[in-house]
Amino acid sequence: MRQTCLDLVYELAKQDPRIFFVGSDLGYGTLKQFKQEMPGRFFMEGVCEANIIGMAAGLAIEGKIVYVNTIATFLTRRCFEQIVLDLCLHHVKVRLIGNGGGLVYAPLGPTHLAIEDVAILRSLPNMTIIAPADANEMRRLMPLTVDHDGPLYIRLAKGGDPIVSRGDFSVQIGKAVPMVEGSHALILTTGVTLKIGLEAAENLNRQGIQAAVLHLPTIKPLDTEAILQRVSKVDAVVTVEEHTIVGGLGSAVAELIAEADLAGHRGFKRVGIPDIFPDEYGSQDSLMTRCKITAEGVVCVVQELLSKPRRSVAATHRSHTD
Repeated sequence: MRQTCLDLVYELAKQDPRIFFVGSDLGYGTLKQFKQEMPGRFFMEGVCEANIIGMAAGLAIEGKIVYVNTIATFLTRRCFEQIVLDLCLHHVKVRLIGNGGGLVYAPLGPTHLAIEDVAILRSLPNMTIIAPADANEMRRLMPLTVDHDGPLYIRLAKGGDPIVSRGDFSVQIGKAVPMVEGSHALILTTGVTLKIGLEAAENLNRQGIQAAVLHLPTIKPLDTEAILQRVSKVDAVVTVEEHTIVGGLGSAVAELIAEADLAGHRGFKRVGIPDIFPDEYGSQDSLMTRCKITAEGVVCVVQELLSKPRRSVAATHRSHTD
C-alpha cells in the first residue's frame, strides 16, 4: 500500500504540473525517479515537520497541489497547530500521507504508534480523512485526491497487506463500500480492518448469524446515509478500527446513531485500542491480538451483543417514569 501510494504520486505528477512532493527525511531512494525527472517539484526537507506544513501551505496558496509524506505521528502530533492554521483554516489542497497509521511501528514502542491520528484530525473543519484497505483500493482512490477540495489525510498501513477490497464497486471519497449484506448485525470497518471484518462475518455466517460488512475508506466525511440505512435493519452494530476507541471511527458512528435516535434496542460496541498507551513492544499483529482487534474478537463481541435482551425505547422510558 505504501509503495503504491508513492508510485501514484509520481505517476500523477507526470500528468499534472501542479503536483509537488515534500518529504521529511525519508531516505535517499524515496521517489528517486520523481527527483530525477521533476527536480523543481521535489523537496526532501530535514526533521522539521512543522516547517514543511507551512512550506506546503505556501505552495498550495499559489495554486499547487502538494503531497506531504512522513511518519503519521510526526504529521499529526508535531504539526497540529500548522495543520489547523495553515491548511484547514485556509482550505488549501495539501495531501498529508501518514506512514504507519495505527500499530505499524510496534517495534519502536508507544512514541511511534499513531493510535490517535484520526481523532486529532477528525476534529478539524475542512479536513478529509481516508484509510484504504489495501494497495488496490489505494490505486483507485489516489487519482481522486488530486482535485479534491481542501486538505486531506491519507492513512497508510505498512505495505504488503492482503488484497480484500472490491474492484467491482465504484470508489468515491466520502462513500462507503458495501461488502456483505446481513440482517442480524452490522460490522463497520476502515483501513486494514476490512480483512478482520470479512473474516468475522464469514465465521458468524457459519453459525447462522447474518452479519453485514460496510467498509469506510473515508472516515471523514462519513457516508451517513449508507450507515443509517443498514443500522436500522440490525440488532447489533460493531465498529472495528486500528485506532484508539476514543474519537475515531467508533466515536463518529456512535455520534451518528445517537443523533439519529437509532440507539434504542440495538447493541453497540467499539472494537479498537483501549484508552491506554500500548505498553508492549512487538509486532503489529501481536499488539492487534492483545487489543482483540481480530476476527475472533469481533465474533465474540457480536455474539455477546445479540445474546443480551433488548428493551424498546418506549419501555425504557416507562420504567424510568413509573
